[in-house]
Amino acid sequence: MFNVCTRCGAYHADKFIDPDGPYAICPECGYAQPFRQLPLLCVGGPSGGGKSAICGALLGQVDEAVLLEGDILWRPEFAQPADDYRSFFEMWLRVAKNVSQSGRPVVLFGAGMGVPSNIESCVERRYFSQVHYLALVCEDEVLAARLRERPAWRNAGDPEWIPDQVHFNQWFRQHQALADPPLTLVDTTDLSVDEAAGQVDGWIRSVLVDGGLR
Repeated sequence: MFNVCTRCGAYHADKFIDPDGPYAICPECGYAQPFRQLPLLCVGGPSGGGKSAICGALLGQVDEAVLLEGDILWRPEFAQPADDYRSFFEMWLRVAKNVSQSGRPVVLFGAGMGVPSNIESCVERRYFSQVHYLALVCEDEVLAARLRERPAWRNAGDPEWIPDQVHFNQWFRQHQALADPPLTLVDTTDLSVDEAAGQVDGWIRSVLVDGGLR
């Protein structure tokens, strides 16, 4: 468990980071634990934007990174909008931090993963050299149609759910120019799954090349 100091056994997510190592420094005993401070790549967007389909299409195609779908660890107790689902995002950053110690960066797919403020405010954010954000969007009417076409068990056709997702879709379009760190958009309106996956694949590889990881 990365947050447990190997010298004194204290648990701290908020270790001090010395970039010269890099080292994660225990605030209790001062032990400087070397670690790999890799970039994190986050792919977000509204439900219906194409996240799950594209993640599935890219599995096994990007050997340089580990691709993970955020919904696999979702539990009802994470549904805490009052604090912007902070526990959920902290958990995923903790998972990604530990996975990346194998030497490969993580690409996280999940609705809120593409909102920079959800990630940048997390305690666990300090363990990544950079975080890169991409959101999958589409035309509002196309998004609504995709949600209505989903199987009934997913409850995607709920009259309140669709407007919420359309609003979220619009949020990404409206905030792209203001996002800090920058936010890349991929419009999947007229793209097949393979075409959209190709664009995300290209983005992942460009990030890894720029970061000297390929």
